[in-house]
Formats: sequence, structure tokens, C-alpha cells
Amino acid sequence: MQTITATTLANMQQQGVVNLIDVRTPAEFGASHAKGATNIPLDKLEPSSLAYCSGSPVYFICKSGIRAQKAMEKLAESGFSNMVQVEGGTDAWIDARLPVLKGKKALGLEQQVRVIVGGMSLVGAGIVMAGQPLGLAIVAAMGAGMIYAGITNNCGLAMILAKAPWNQNAKACPAPAMSS
Repeated sequence: MQTITATTLANMQQQGVVNLIDVRTPAEFGASHAKGATNIPLDKLEPSSLAYCSGSPVYFICKSGIRAQKAMEKLAESGFSNMVQVEGGTDAWIDARLPVLKGKKALGLEQQVRVIVGGMSLVGAGIVMAGQPLGLAIVAAMGAGMIYAGITNNCGLAMILAKAPWNQNAKACPAPAMSS
């Protein structure tokens, strides 16, 4: 898998058009994103959504790199090639003090998962303390889900949350310009 640093990609942007795809949710993209990026959320990404790239390299970015890697794996299975991952994602872009567009602040998917798992664990513990064994099942389910996510690098809760209405800010997701 090819990678590129955020700084190198930003220098390339200054020399011309670069196909930079941000695969985070529209709400995350709307909160802040690399200047010049187009938002195509991972769950909506298909090879046909990149038809406008016309053979040019496509650069993928997300928060830290995990979803960008998943996007490239998904497209590679469909025969798509000429893809490059931005090392460190938007976090690295911001750390390098590169141009960022900011909008309405939003909780990222990772933060949302932590809030829900933490909250459910507290609820489960409270139920156990009230003498009901059902609480153990809740805590065990949350723990098992986190172990699975850690081992497989796939978080079912994050996939569900990515489709939640509060993560679908249509104003933050401009459609890519199609070339003729």
C-alpha cells in the first residue's frame, strides 16, 4: 500500500489538482478537513464514485488512517488501483499546520463509540449493583465488542454510528465534480 506524508501532498496540491478523498462521515468532514478534500464517506464509497478521477492517483485521508486504509482495501477488491494513503490522516495534516477548513464542531466516531461503551458499562454496573444479573450481560457485551474491534480493526458500533442522522450533515458533503 502506497503512502504519502501530508506535507508532500500539500506541496503537490500547490502545483495542481490532486484527487484527495476524505472518507470520514459528513459531520466529521464538516467539522474540519484538509483544504481541497472531497468527502465520500467510507460506507458510500464505490469505484463508480471515483469516475471523475480519470486515471489520476487518488489520495485517501481520514482521521488517523484506519478508514482510509479500509477504503483502499475495499476499492482494491474491485480492481481499482493507483491509490495512496495520507500517513497519519487529518490529524497529521493539522499537526503539520497545513490548510484546514473548519465548520461546526462534531464528535468523531471514535469519541462517540467511547461515550456509548462507557455509558452502557456504567448502566450495566448500576444494574448489577441493584441486584440484577442482566447488568453483567451488558458489561460483557460491551467488553466483547471492544475486544473484537481491537483484534479485527472493525468496530460494528462505529459502522452503525456512521449512518446515524447526526453524522449525516449534507451541507458538509459536496458532491465531487464530474469530468465530461
